Amino acid sequence: MKAEFDGTQVIAPSEALPLYEQSGYGRPDKSGTLRLDPKEALYLMARGKIEIPGLSFDALLAECAKTPGFLRNFVVYRDIRERGYVVTTGPQDFRVFPRGLRPGKGQSRYLMRVLSERDLVDFSAIIRDAVTSANMRKQFVMAVLDDEHELTYYEVRIGAPTAAEPKEIPTGIHAKIAGIPSYVVEDENGTAEKLKNLWLGTSLDGVRLFLSPLETAWLLETGHLETDPVMTADEYISLAASADSEFPDKLTLYRYLKNLGFFPRSGYKYGHHFRVYTESGKHSEMLAHAVPFGTFMSMSAISRSVRLAHSVKKKMLFASISGTEITEVEFARMKM
Repeated sequence: MKAEFDGTQVIAPSEALPLYEQSGYGRPDKSGTLRLDPKEALYLMARGKIEIPGLSFDALLAECAKTPGFLRNFVVYRDIRERGYVVTTGPQDFRVFPRGLRPGKGQSRYLMRVLSERDLVDFSAIIRDAVTSANMRKQFVMAVLDDEHELTYYEVRIGAPTAAEPKEIPTGIHAKIAGIPSYVVEDENGTAEKLKNLWLGTSLDGVRLFLSPLETAWLLETGHLETDPVMTADEYISLAASADSEFPDKLTLYRYLKNLGFFPRSGYKYGHHFRVYTESGKHSEMLAHAVPFGTFMSMSAISRSVRLAHSVKKKMLFASISGTEITEVEFARMKM
């Protein structure tokens, strides 16, 4: 079947309309012809369904590849098609329909953005895409190509994780400041033991419980703790931030997780801010990392984080922080 390339799209005659009616290729126009996106046309040329006189597959690919991002989008398009899905353009890079459905015969299931392993990911843009997808009742997917043109798909979700009701914290806790951390000495009320049972602090010896800077700041803020020497929450936060530039963002996330009833603990050994538990004594269920609003993170760093989290059977949660506002972004590898 012969078609022509007008410089932006491929126009096929009316005999090509079954390609749309049966498999969702292109868009019919009022004149009865079928207008194909170049990615669709290249795929159909490779399968011997259409030809463009005077223009080979390689020549059309070379012409279209002058547009930045075209080649990787074509690789994704071909992969999705070969998995049995109908795929069309927009509103991100692609809309993907469930197997057996096509435009006019059902609703798309996924909205997809295509990236390279070397791209920097703008979390604000990812959040916009994910929110748009959720509002349209669709799943947002990122298709990421490595430099060998192998593909990995990630589902991206926005939404607060759930946990139990926050546990009651003892009041009137007294702690001594030791540099920046503080420690609690066990008393007749068993305060140190109560804190330890709530997954707060780390035992130094049989009677002393060290509190991390985040734990100390949070307990001061919530009015459960007094320190020696006496410090207000703001004074202590300034002290802790002087030694840790990430402290304010980590504290925002720590506070948020505690208010949801989680037990956040240091995630240093996993390369992230927190490992997070829903119940003390159980295995942690997620890794969480604070990401200041406007941050760009490399796609390769996100991939490492998700792979690590999955390898230890945890979710990977990035918390985009703007002031005191938090948007939770969960990345999960998926099979299409």
